[in-house]
Parts: sequence; C-alpha cells; structure tokens
Amino acid sequence: MDFIPYNPWEPIEVTEGNLPHWQQERRTYFVTWRTDDSIPAELSRTWNRARDAWLHAKGITLENLFTLPPETQREYHERFTHVWHDHLDRGHGACHLAKPAVRTLVEQAIRHFDNDRYQLGDFVLMPNHVHLLVSLEPAQSITKQCFSWKRFSAGRINELLGRSGTFWQPESYDHIVRTPEALMTIQNYIANNPAKAGLGPGTFTHFRREDWRYLR
Repeated sequence: MDFIPYNPWEPIEVTEGNLPHWQQERRTYFVTWRTDDSIPAELSRTWNRARDAWLHAKGITLENLFTLPPETQREYHERFTHVWHDHLDRGHGACHLAKPAVRTLVEQAIRHFDNDRYQLGDFVLMPNHVHLLVSLEPAQSITKQCFSWKRFSAGRINELLGRSGTFWQPESYDHIVRTPEALMTIQNYIANNPAKAGLGPGTFTHFRREDWRYLR
C-alpha cells in the first residue's frame, strides 16, 4: 500500500464548497462522508456561521487556508474540524450504518475499484459516517471517486431499506496526508473512533492496513 504525501512543489487544484478541497495527482487522502441526517440542520448552520466569522476576522478564505502558518491551520482544526467530527460521533439521525447489512453494501462499494482506480487503506464504517484512507492512481479525482462511492452505495442501501431520497450528504471532507507521522495519527484516529463514540460490538466495521510503503 503506497503512501504518497503532499508535495508543495507540484501543481495542486483547489476547489471550494462548504469545505475546502485540495487535489494533487496520485496522493494519499483522508476522507470522511456522512449520512444526510447525521448533523441536525440548525447545528450545521451554527457551525458554518462560527467558521465563516472566524475566517472573515482573520482575512482568510477556505481556498488559501492550507497555505497559512501551521499554528493558524492548527487553530482552525481545533475550532472547527475537530468539532465537526465530534458532532458526527454523537449519533444523530437514523444511524442506518449500525446495521451490518448496510455496512456490507458500503464496504462492497469502497472495495470495488481497489487496486484499479485507487489503493484502499484503513477505514471505519460508523453508524452515520465513514472515515477512510485512500491512495489514488494517476488521473483519478478524489471528488469524483467520493461521488461514485456514495452514488453506488446509496441506491443499494435505499433498496435494502425500502426507502427513497437522499441518503448521503453531497459534499465530503478530504484532506491530503502530509507526513508519515500524520498518517499514523489518522490510522489511530480511525481505529479509536468507535470507542470514542461509545459504540458496542456489531455496530461498526474497522479495517487497518499494515503494509504502508512511504513513496517520496
């Protein structure tokens, strides 16, 4: 499993939605996506208002956030990224992924193009969200790949549950992993997430890769 960190000397594509998205070809990403009901609307609006006010006060845009000094990035993550993940761990919504049959469909989706379009690393399937590490093959887009995973799995999950409509939130969180130390931190976060959220046996799926190779 290849770990290919962010390279500041190579071209990068930056897009901005509700969350910032940095893409660099053939890199390793930490990705999170969530069910449509995983964060209540008012809680989401409050988080967005607080984040936008902080960015405005510092004269920062999402597009240039990750070019700023490490201490500014660290403050952003402590104030907003960590809080956002904490909201997910509170178990809001129907938590359909607590059902093993639903998690099986998600796992089938994320493994489908493993060793073809990407190399799939560690992952955890939580009751209302997914965390994973993935290294993309050349000419692959993390945004398009996340869309593909969600579209494929949502249709099958809705069919299984006898429901219709939106299952996943449209936008995903993706972050290029920058160092081997950061990779290990994320691996441990993924492994410990079920315990942090107070989950019992049978309500989550965790997989850990042990064969990472650091490619510069």
